Amino acid sequence: MRIAQIAPLMEAVPPRLYGGTERVVSWLCEELVALGHDVTLFASADSVTSASLVPCVPGALRLNAAIADWIPYYMIMLDRLRRMAGDFDVLHFHIDALHFPLFHGEAPMTLTTLHGRQDMVELRDLYASFPDMPLVSISASQRRPVPDANFAATIHHGLPDTLHRPNFDPKGGYLAFLGRISPEKRPDRAIAIAEAVGLPLKIAAKVDRQDQRYWTETIEPLVRGRNVEFVGEIGEQEKSEFLGNALALLFPIDWPEPFGLVLIEAMACGTPVLAFDRGSVSEIIRDGISGRLVTSVEEAVAAMPSLLALDRGRVRQAFESAFTARRMALDYERLYRGIVARPQMGRALRDEPLAS
Repeated sequence: MRIAQIAPLMEAVPPRLYGGTERVVSWLCEELVALGHDVTLFASADSVTSASLVPCVPGALRLNAAIADWIPYYMIMLDRLRRMAGDFDVLHFHIDALHFPLFHGEAPMTLTTLHGRQDMVELRDLYASFPDMPLVSISASQRRPVPDANFAATIHHGLPDTLHRPNFDPKGGYLAFLGRISPEKRPDRAIAIAEAVGLPLKIAAKVDRQDQRYWTETIEPLVRGRNVEFVGEIGEQEKSEFLGNALALLFPIDWPEPFGLVLIEAMACGTPVLAFDRGSVSEIIRDGISGRLVTSVEEAVAAMPSLLALDRGRVRQAFESAFTARRMALDYERLYRGIVARPQMGRALRDEPLAS
């Protein structure tokens, strides 16, 4: 099949540092190419891929301080894609709903994976206005706020099974926090848990501009003078060591997490996860197998001994059984084949529901 993958332009594919969606798009492209498909990636020019690359901006937008408005670059990309659309069997979008007005006439050949939270009231009106656009949720939890949207399937993320080496004998002696410094990720809870159980905490995270005040006023004072090390933003090559040498990953979120890529990154390293049971977390972490699910700091502290006693080999097995990039690619391949099998003109996908 001739498949176009349309990625966000904020980060390269794969990103050099933080960037969950772009990382998933990269892994999906590599697996689809390995499966024999003709894949074209629309992304920033600094992307590295086995697919054919259509560069749509010279470099990742987030890393260019001179660019204040990213919308024009997406408009340029979508116009270019529209002129090339006849070259493809499937257009697979990863850019929220920016393309809906331009491509709803070609809805039967499109697929849109939703990577963000869906609990905003305006999204109900959006999806009702474009009912023909088929959607993929990345967890069952993600689609609950918009149950009437045109979901084709739920497909959990996956990552390459060789990307992270499992470490069954960690030497670090620390707890890990990996992600973004933001109120919904609750690094303050991670600090409180580590302090209560008497273990050092390492925080590897980026601070976006919109979260700078939260970092300065709330989190940075908690880091100073405590047994906490702020590592900063790390790239893919550093994650195996950071997560693999950790006793456990702390994931004390306070929002409806759509997926939580760091959860399966930790599992791939054999590292158990202590996670707050919000959003998709219970779909990914098996309580008592790959981690512990809690609802409060007090529960987290009480669960720590049983968490650290989990078999790291079974944690890795839980990853291998459900969250590899090959499994993800095969799930998408089945959807693509359904799209290609349909007549492309004159039929709306809402008239022929896709399997969930």
